[in-house]
Amino acid sequence: MFDTVRQKYSTWVSYRRAVDELSRLSTRELADLGISRSDIKFVARRSSNG
Repeated sequence: MFDTVRQKYSTWVSYRRAVDELSRLSTRELADLGISRSDIKFVARRSSNG
């Protein structure tokens, strides 16, 4: 049970870090990566799930 909680927390932390980092980029920098602002949460979710 605790391993599952630890894993879910770790995944959430990874997701939040990705969202925070991508949100700090300018719209131009995001466009260079092929990401729009509306895609940030989707991209972060995909990257945090491994």
